[in-house]
Amino acid sequence: MSEISLLSPRLANQIAAGEVVERPASVIKEVLENSLDAGATQLDVEIEAGGVKLMRVRDNGLGIHQDDLSLALARHATSKIQDLDDLESVATLGFRGEALASISSVSRLSLTSHHHQAEHAWTVQAEGRDMQTQVVPAAHPVGTTVEVRDLFFNTPARRKFLRKENTEYGRIEDVLKRLALSRFNVGFSLKNNGRVIHSWRPAATQPEQERRVAQICGPAFMDSTVHIDIERAGLRLWGWVALPTFSRSQADLQHFFVNGRAIKDKLVTHAVRQAYQDVLYHGRHPAYVLYLELDPATVDVNVHPTKHEVRFRDGRLVHDFLFRSLHKALADVRPEAATQPAAHTTAHATAQTADGHSEVPRVSQVTEQSSLGLQQSSGMFSNLSPQTNSLQHSDDASTGETHLTGEASRGWAPRPANFEGAAYNKDSSTRSVPVNEQIASYAQLTASHDLDALSQNTDVPPLGFAIAQLKGIYILAENTNGLIVVDMHAAHERITYEKMKQQAENSQLQSQPLLVPQSLAVSEKEANYAEENTALFTRLGFELQRAGPESLIIKQVPVALNKADVDVLVRDVLSDLIEFGMSERIQHKMNEILGNMACHGSVRANRKLTLPEMNALLRDMEATERSGQCNHGRPTWSQLSLNELDGLFMRGQ
Repeated sequence: MSEISLLSPRLANQIAAGEVVERPASVIKEVLENSLDAGATQLDVEIEAGGVKLMRVRDNGLGIHQDDLSLALARHATSKIQDLDDLESVATLGFRGEALASISSVSRLSLTSHHHQAEHAWTVQAEGRDMQTQVVPAAHPVGTTVEVRDLFFNTPARRKFLRKENTEYGRIEDVLKRLALSRFNVGFSLKNNGRVIHSWRPAATQPEQERRVAQICGPAFMDSTVHIDIERAGLRLWGWVALPTFSRSQADLQHFFVNGRAIKDKLVTHAVRQAYQDVLYHGRHPAYVLYLELDPATVDVNVHPTKHEVRFRDGRLVHDFLFRSLHKALADVRPEAATQPAAHTTAHATAQTADGHSEVPRVSQVTEQSSLGLQQSSGMFSNLSPQTNSLQHSDDASTGETHLTGEASRGWAPRPANFEGAAYNKDSSTRSVPVNEQIASYAQLTASHDLDALSQNTDVPPLGFAIAQLKGIYILAENTNGLIVVDMHAAHERITYEKMKQQAENSQLQSQPLLVPQSLAVSEKEANYAEENTALFTRLGFELQRAGPESLIIKQVPVALNKADVDVLVRDVLSDLIEFGMSERIQHKMNEILGNMACHGSVRANRKLTLPEMNALLRDMEATERSGQCNHGRPTWSQLSLNELDGLFMRGQ
């Protein structure tokens, strides 16, 4: 007697439904994706009782022909792929042809459609069992309506695993929000128990897209984002990334789309995390809405039943592109952009002009070329101190106090409008008259509170001019928008840290040989990767030598890491190389050490600074990458606009 038998079509459908239809939100996802593949520009969703009682999705897509309605409910029936070549370059959200069959096997499903080339609409029904379907005429505009009632009515055991109505509704809402973020050109609406909850119109322009993102992710997210649009080597990355100061306690505001498909991929998550690692507070998660566009033939979307994961043909290229693009975008955010929310920089790396201004205030927009403009803006202060434009320190052994040395200790003056680049005299007693006149002019403006004149003064830098120090901790400065409050230790810590990183990079990593070479037992695969990436380890200051099939010898390490747990570090690097094709762990460890050194070497609290010293710190902040956060991810400064200050005292109310 044969022990192997074919499953009945009904049982096969219900097993498949276990993968496709986990809960009502799964049904909504599959049906909406079919509608988008059909070219719909308006999707209307209606649910009752968390979707268990009723789910109805109506679209205005191309529709399904009368002859195809019954076939649409069959397993593995699809119009989206025909052969293996189509599967290797899938451009649609769905392609397996099992969604409607699986849904109909565990519910009462009704499918009504009006094909765009047909005169009438037709409907077909199925009720959870293997049966002959009958197609009958119906009244319906061009497009399709899928109605699903009584989910899991014939599989009560699975129905018991569903959560409360509000929980299931929340999952459906999340699905709709992700799809609304993925397709700005499509309108969406959601009705729950007869009440309209969401209605998003198609968003064609960037301001409209930003309005939708703000509606879905919250205005606070949009207020703290940097817009990026970078294209290189056949890859395009665009969207919005939140500043590190807007980090989250959970990874609940991370939306990443590959060719319009929402994914959660380890390689992508790792690349984004790496880009934030130098500015993100410990244990916090970045927030972003990002879109990656690339050739569909270079990405495999058929690697997971729910299609949430993808596999890139060249994972190292994608990882490197994501990391470098985001790392540069975050580094290029300077105070001049953040203190002028009304003025936007160019929005596209391909030198296209932004279409209007956003109605949602944003921090800035970063492009491939934006760093040049930022450097030029901060360059207006570069002639002030030929030797150094930073606060330096010397320890006085007699008093135990730390003193500021260099140009900062001798005073600072803003560059006057008529300054033609003449040599800046270090001796404060012989400074040129125009500099003093500029100081006097600014003092007169601030004393008279002539804000109109101040706003027209083109020589007022983004972080303004220092006016006082509060409790030995904060610097108070006035700029054209209002009041700037700076945490002087956090700000100087970032400045010192960035300078130390730059110096370490310019002088290359100094290495030292180990007195006793360290043996490291690894797997053969790890040993192969170490041998293949010898040049990478050498560039990072390591000298590794293969001693056997499963053995490595560490002969040389960077000087800064001589007290680190080197064997663990090398193992972690090899693990990254195997999984992601690259690793930044050694650089991160170096940065961690430099960050600790910068923290101890920065100006401490209760250190009284003179106005020139405070102004020198402000100027350095404007010229320093990532100066908005300290080495630990905390903000270094904050802007209070005049309107916000007026609100504190109810002025004008």
